[in-house]
Amino acid sequence: MSIAYPDLKGIVAAIAMIVTFSGSGIAQEADSQDEAALLEQLAQADPAQALRIDRQLKALWGKSGSASADLLLERARKAMDSGDIEAALDHLTALTDHAPDFAEGWHARASVFFAIERYGMALADLERTLALNPNHYDAIFGLGAVFEAMERPEQAYEAYSRALAIHPHHEEVTNAVNRLKPQIEGKAL
Repeated sequence: MSIAYPDLKGIVAAIAMIVTFSGSGIAQEADSQDEAALLEQLAQADPAQALRIDRQLKALWGKSGSASADLLLERARKAMDSGDIEAALDHLTALTDHAPDFAEGWHARASVFFAIERYGMALADLERTLALNPNHYDAIFGLGAVFEAMERPEQAYEAYSRALAIHPHHEEVTNAVNRLKPQIEGKAL
């Protein structure tokens, strides 16, 4: 049986996101309040509003607070764009070492591990991402993709459903849920 894996363009796009920085504690506190409000709006949004809110959340989550972390993420992006996976992993590992509380660094590295089929490493980094940001629906989607690639459809479906509960209009997640639903429901009978 052939499994259709998520399009790697979305994974690479997560890595390619250019981060902005937010340095003050007050800004970080405001960011967490903004995140809660944005997530609440996302759950109630129509598809057009969801796209705008999704961009806002990704911009918020991309705030590293460190010029060094920004540089490492940018170098990783450039390495991925040029197909240099080893350099991308080196930069992202340096990023996670330098900024271990920056969830997006872990998410970006998990995406690279997924792309090279190092699923155990991808799972570990996704778990770290979600420990830092439990509402990171792209990381939850990533968990589903890894489970699906590992031929664990029930766990994949559960992860996809969890991501969809946070972001009801996430197209890739919706497609994944629809793809697995018949298989999961068929096992339940």
